[in-house]
Amino acid sequence: MTFRIRAATDDDLKPLYEMAKLTGGGFTNLPPDRPALRTKLERSHAALARTAGPIDDELFVLVLENIENGEVRGTCQLFTQVGQRHPFYSYRRGTLTQHSRELQRTFRAEMLTLTTDLEGSSEVGGLFLHPGERAGGLGLLLARSRYLFIRLHRARFADRILAELRGIIDEGGGSPFWDGLAGRFFGMTFQAADEFNAINGHQFVADLMPKHPIYTAMLTEGARAAIGLPHPSGRAAMRMLEHEGFRYEQYCDIFDGGPTMTAPTDQVRTIRDAIVAPVTAIADDGGEEALVAAGRLADFRCVFGHATAGAGGITLSAATARDLGVAVGDEVALAGRG
Repeated sequence: MTFRIRAATDDDLKPLYEMAKLTGGGFTNLPPDRPALRTKLERSHAALARTAGPIDDELFVLVLENIENGEVRGTCQLFTQVGQRHPFYSYRRGTLTQHSRELQRTFRAEMLTLTTDLEGSSEVGGLFLHPGERAGGLGLLLARSRYLFIRLHRARFADRILAELRGIIDEGGGSPFWDGLAGRFFGMTFQAADEFNAINGHQFVADLMPKHPIYTAMLTEGARAAIGLPHPSGRAAMRMLEHEGFRYEQYCDIFDGGPTMTAPTDQVRTIRDAIVAPVTAIADDGGEEALVAAGRLADFRCVFGHATAGAGGITLSAATARDLGVAVGDEVALAGRG
């Protein structure tokens, strides 16, 4: 494979903007707005420059690079601790049970409650793969590279991690969940609210969103049906998250109703099972296909290559060592291919 993951630089602004225009809306972490993307890169640069200290509200932006020609064909992001700069709102779906002795009937009402329960968690998000590259496992490389980044920088991340999946968006770019709930209070279309949120943050939600629970029976049928469902293009991403150990625990996005998946950070499969050890040998045949990462912070790189873990360390294929820029003695993180 001729692709690797690396930390984003200022030169990546143009390809990030071009990819952002292809998302089709509802993709808050990759807005088609140059100033907003530039701000993300500046936050990432600041996080990459900080080498020590406690967990803070930071952002790391990674990109998928074609090694042969340098083209950027995908991206992903890591947020170290959400809800510190702006409140991190979610809806929590629950049930209120009531009993009438006179009627001899029990009523169970489903409700959505606005909450900041997930505040303080780390988040993996912003994953986008160029439509021309959606084959050959590159989406998996993007997704799992984030977990090896966390493994190599564990002290910078919280003990719980979340991932928000884009919800149901109709052909016109609208959201049935938004139209049936929040849109009634905000007087804004979903596209306008989503764009404003991507650029300006969640504070307008705190200012205008009703704080009392919402009975789902009062919503439109389309809005109810969208609660907790991913966009069709996100079903594969949801399966990958479940494979890593994430679960849907009835939290959903306040804009489009998409599911929010959560997991204990140290129980995420790739983080938990990764081996961190020095390179002890470089051979023509490095062994089994594997996910391999090297480098810290701005020097981070991750590829699908060939490697074998032994008692004293890790053997890499020559091609894998070249793509990572490592030599014997350098430390790498290794995880299984699947």
